[in-house]
Amino acid sequence: MLTTLKEVLADARKGGYAVPAFDCVEDVMVRTILETCQRMRSPVVLMCLVGQDLDGNGWRYIPGLVRAVADFHDIPVALGLDHATDIETIEKGLEAGFTSVMIDGSALPFAENAEITRATVEMAHPKGISVEGELGFVGGLDLQETANAESVLTEPDEVERFIASTGVDALAISIGTSHGVYRSLPNLNIEKLKEIDQVSSVPLVLHGGSGTPNDQIQEAVKNGICKLNIYADSRIAMARGLERSAGSHERQDPPTQELFGPIREELAKVVEEKIRLLYANNRV
Repeated sequence: MLTTLKEVLADARKGGYAVPAFDCVEDVMVRTILETCQRMRSPVVLMCLVGQDLDGNGWRYIPGLVRAVADFHDIPVALGLDHATDIETIEKGLEAGFTSVMIDGSALPFAENAEITRATVEMAHPKGISVEGELGFVGGLDLQETANAESVLTEPDEVERFIASTGVDALAISIGTSHGVYRSLPNLNIEKLKEIDQVSSVPLVLHGGSGTPNDQIQEAVKNGICKLNIYADSRIAMARGLERSAGSHERQDPPTQELFGPIREELAKVVEEKIRLLYANNRV
């Protein structure tokens, strides 16, 4: 059932678990993730990442698909726009039917970040749409692995002021993760997370969840993280499935299950692992 980020994260914060949030780019991902979450009785956030995956008809295909199938599942499904950096993109997201939008002003000075986040809230809230902001900067490799940016950790003394001045429903923070594939293992700053959680009136989000050691992820969930964003691990899993599929064909016109089955199987394994990792199974 389609719902908002605010609703799913409120239950996660109360229940001491985190909701898995998966960036989706194709229908194979949408179906596999939803059916796995249904089987595991886990809420989920399906996200669309701003950039090449949403270019052209992507703005209609994936959000439209999620909205069309969400109510076939009796688990909470939030539809999120991931990493919008300008108001024009937010407007497109609101028009496309997302139930949550993330405005990423983390590369901006504090005042400008707060200003663009507040403007997003003023646009989204009257439509019943949740808003995720970001304070602190999560760096890492871009999808093409051509540019690497250093992370800037979130400062606890800025969190309360940012939330009060913007009205966000959730806050993505930086405590040591990176986007993309790690060149070296991260070391999450759990003590800083504890300080942030003490002053935050809204649920906290961790980006860059792929490749982070499981013990650190679970420690973060125990200390306030209510949503974990996952993308690279999904792509790696599908690549494994694609290799299996490509090597298994004995005929020119293989059955559909032979083509897509291994991809779905590998992705489903990762989805189930993440659900259990975040203590999200059997929550609905």
